[in-house]
Amino acid sequence: MINLAMGTRPSTSDTAEKAFSFISKGLREVRDSAGADIQLIRARATSFKDLADRELENFLHSSPVFSVPAPSPMDSSIAELEFVKRIQPKLSEFRRAYSSPDFSRKMLERWSPATSIRIDLSRIRNAVVSDDKGGLLDLERVSPRHRVRRIRMKETEEAEWEPIRQLKEKFKEFEQKSQSNDIFGGFRSKELVQKVKLSLKSFCKEPEDSKEVPPLDLSELFAYLVKQSLPLFDQLGIRTDLCDKIVESLCNKGKYHLLSHSLSGEEASLIEHQNGSDSLDFRIASVLQSTGHHSDTGYWTDFVNDDIADNKRHVAIVTTASLPWMTGTAVNPLFRAAYLAKLGKQKVTLVVPWLCMTDQELVYPSNLSFSSPEEQEAYIRGWLEERVGFKTDFKISFYPGKFSRERRSIIPAGDTTQFIPSRRADIAILEEPEHLNWYHHGKRWTDKFNHVIGVVHTNYLEYIKREKNGAIQAFLVKHINNMVTRAYCHKVLKLSAATQDLPRSVVCNVHGVNPKFLKVGEKVAAEKESGQQAFSKGAYFLGKMVWAKGYKELIDLLAKNKKELQDFDLDVYGNGEDSHEVQSTAQKLQLNVNFLKGRDHADDSLHGYKVFINPSISDVLCTATAEALAMGKFVVCADHPSNDFFRAFPNCLTYKTSEEFVVRVKEAMANEPQPLTAMQMYDLSWEAATQRFIEYSELDKVLGASEERSAEGKVDRASKIKKSDSTPCLSRVVDGGLAFAHYCLTGSELLRLSTGAIPGTRDYDKQHCVDLHLPPPPVQNPIYG
Repeated sequence: MINLAMGTRPSTSDTAEKAFSFISKGLREVRDSAGADIQLIRARATSFKDLADRELENFLHSSPVFSVPAPSPMDSSIAELEFVKRIQPKLSEFRRAYSSPDFSRKMLERWSPATSIRIDLSRIRNAVVSDDKGGLLDLERVSPRHRVRRIRMKETEEAEWEPIRQLKEKFKEFEQKSQSNDIFGGFRSKELVQKVKLSLKSFCKEPEDSKEVPPLDLSELFAYLVKQSLPLFDQLGIRTDLCDKIVESLCNKGKYHLLSHSLSGEEASLIEHQNGSDSLDFRIASVLQSTGHHSDTGYWTDFVNDDIADNKRHVAIVTTASLPWMTGTAVNPLFRAAYLAKLGKQKVTLVVPWLCMTDQELVYPSNLSFSSPEEQEAYIRGWLEERVGFKTDFKISFYPGKFSRERRSIIPAGDTTQFIPSRRADIAILEEPEHLNWYHHGKRWTDKFNHVIGVVHTNYLEYIKREKNGAIQAFLVKHINNMVTRAYCHKVLKLSAATQDLPRSVVCNVHGVNPKFLKVGEKVAAEKESGQQAFSKGAYFLGKMVWAKGYKELIDLLAKNKKELQDFDLDVYGNGEDSHEVQSTAQKLQLNVNFLKGRDHADDSLHGYKVFINPSISDVLCTATAEALAMGKFVVCADHPSNDFFRAFPNCLTYKTSEEFVVRVKEAMANEPQPLTAMQMYDLSWEAATQRFIEYSELDKVLGASEERSAEGKVDRASKIKKSDSTPCLSRVVDGGLAFAHYCLTGSELLRLSTGAIPGTRDYDKQHCVDLHLPPPPVQNPIYG
C-alpha cells in the first residue's frame, strides 16, 4: 500500500548546499545593488559639480564692472562686498582643487557598497571659521560581526584636508587685500543679494506638505446623525428649527476643530464662510474622498424608464376632481396639462376620477351627468379649448372614485397607480398628494415613477379646526399628511405658506388665470384709455357658499362695521351646503348683502364690478382673487400668507384689522384701479405659471436629461434619477418605513372605516367595472381587506 502523504526526505548535505547557495546569491545581489548606488552617487556628484560651475560663471559674467568710487566713511555697502571682491581672483583655483580627479578618487575609495557614511559638517564649518582646528571625517562600516571602524584624519596642519587648507589660505589673502576696491566697486549690495537669492532658489525647492484630512470627531458624527434623523424627528412632531439649531451648534464646534488643522488658504476660507450644515457636508465628502471612495453619480443623472417606447418623456397629472365640478382641483390641473403639452417637450396624460351616476348627481351642477368616460372627456375638452384658444394635445384617462358627503370630496377607489400604464410611468404630478394618498393602498408612487411632484391646493387643517373636536383631528391629519407626502413624493410645491410645512416642499404659485380674464383686463384698459367708463357696479364676492370659504369672516366684518359701512352694498354669488344658514344670519343682522345664484367668474354680468371683496383666510391661493386682478379690478383681501403673491400688484389692498378693512373698502370705492402692465399680465398668465412650475419642481432637470440622449434615442439601463449613494442616507430608510407602515394600515378595512374612509374604497366596485371596462374586483375580507 502506498502512503501518498509520505515522501523522500532530503539529505543534510543537500540542505546545507542549498542554504549556502541562497546566501551567496543574496550577497551578490546586495553587492550589485550597492555598486549601482555608487555609480548613481558619482553621476549625481558630477552633475552637481558641473551645475555649480555653470551657475558661478554665469553669476560672475553677469556682474557689471563699475568705476570705483572714492572711499567714504558713509559708504558701508562697499565694505559688505569685500568678501566677494577678495574671493573672486581665487575662485578658479578653488574650482580646480575640488574638481581634480585625485580628490574624487581618494574620497570615493573609502566608500564601499556596504559602507554607511556619516559626514560631520560641523567640523568642516569649524575648520573654515577657525584656524586652529582641522576637519573630521567619520566613516562607519558595519561588519558581519557588527563591529564599527572609524577613520579619523589627523587634526594637524600637515594632514589637513587639502581643499579646506587652500580655502583658508585664500581667506587670509583676501583679508590682506581688504583695502583694495578694484573689483565690483560700483556693484550695489541689494542687486547682489537678489542674484544670490535667485541662484539659491534654482537649487532649493521647498517640499510640498502632505495634506491629510483629519478624521471626524464625536461632535461631527453626532451632528450628522441628527441631520440624517430630521425626517424621523419631523414625523414625531419635534420642531425642525430646534434640530437645525442642534446641528448648527455641533457643526460649528467641528468647524473650529477643522480650521485648527493645516489646510490650504482656499479650503479654510471656504469652510469658514459656510454655515454649519454646509461645512458638515464638506467634511463628510472630504473624509470619504480621503479614503479613496468615489461616486460617479451626481444629484441628477440621465434616466428614462425602460418601458418608455419613444424618445419623449411622459407626464401623468393625477387630480382629485373633474369638470363640470367647478373647483380648483378640477380647473387648475386641466390648464396645467394643456400648457405643459403645448411646450411639446413631453407627452401629457391627465388622470381624473370617474364617478358613478349616483355620485354624479350629488356633485355635478345643473343636473349634468355622463353615461360614459368618452362623453365626459368631450365635455372637458370643449370647455377648455373655448378658453385657451388652441387645440389641446394631451390624453385624458380616468380612475375609479367615490364621493364622500361628509368630506365633500372625491376619494380614489383602489390602487390609482395601476390605471397608468408602465410604459407611461415616467413623471407623476399629484394634485393634492395628501388627499390622493390618505387611503392609498397599492404600489408606491416613487417606486413606479421616476420623479413624483406634489402640488398642495387645500389648507385641510384650517377646515378641520372649524369642526367638532377639530384640534385633535387637525393634529392627526397633520401627521398623516406629513407621512404620505414624505413616502410618496420627491418634491412638493405649496402655492403659499398658508399650509402646513411638508417634507421637501417649496413655496411657489404655479397657477395662472384663464386667458379669458386677461382679455377682459385688456378691454378695460382700452376703455379707460379712450375715456369710457369701465366699471358700472360697486363691490361683489364670489365663492362656494360654505362657512369655511370666507363667509364667516365676511359677515363678522360687515356686522362689526355696520355703522361705518351703512351706505355700502355688497352682491354675493355662490351656492353651497351652508347657503340657508349664511343667508339667514345676514338677514338677522340686517346687513346690506344681496345673495345671488352662483355663476362662472368669467360671466359677462360680473365684468362691470370694480371691487372684489375676499376676506377668506382658509384658502391656500384664491383663484378668484387672481382672476379679479387679471380683469383690472380692485381686490380687498386679508393680510394673510395665502395672499402674499398678490401684494406686488398695486390694485391689491390688504388689511389686518376690521378698522383697516373699512379704510380699504372706502379707498377702493372712491378711486379707479390702475391698468395692468405687460409684465403684471404675464405674471398672472399660465405661460408664466408653467415656467415657474418647471423650475421649482426641478422638472427642467428631468426634461433636460432627455435632450442629452443620443440621436438614436437609445436608453442606458444603468442610468437612473436618484440621489447619489456617496453617503448613507437615513431619510431613504425612513421614507421606505413610512410607506410600508402606511400600506399595512390602509390594508385593514377596519382601520380604514375608523379613520373616515368610504366603505369599499380599498378597491373599485362592480359599477366601476362596467363603466370603465375593468376586470372584476377581488373579494375583500371585511377585517383585513
